[in-house]
Amino acid sequence: MSLLTIPTSLNTSARLRALRHDDAGMSTVEYAIGTIAAAAFAAVLYAVISGESIVTALTELVERALSVTF
Repeated sequence: MSLLTIPTSLNTSARLRALRHDDAGMSTVEYAIGTIAAAAFAAVLYAVISGESIVTALTELVERALSVTF
């Protein structure tokens, strides 16, 4: 129930009860928070992956894999 659909003939306490149960726009806020959390996680993951120790470990792993003889 949106603010526009609440009948004006209701008394004040009934209008406040109706507004308290109004969830219009709630999913938009949830999507925004989820998007911000995903972006923050991606930034942290990028910082970890681009760190020198990870790059060195991945380089050593690839060099070891390429130097295996069959």
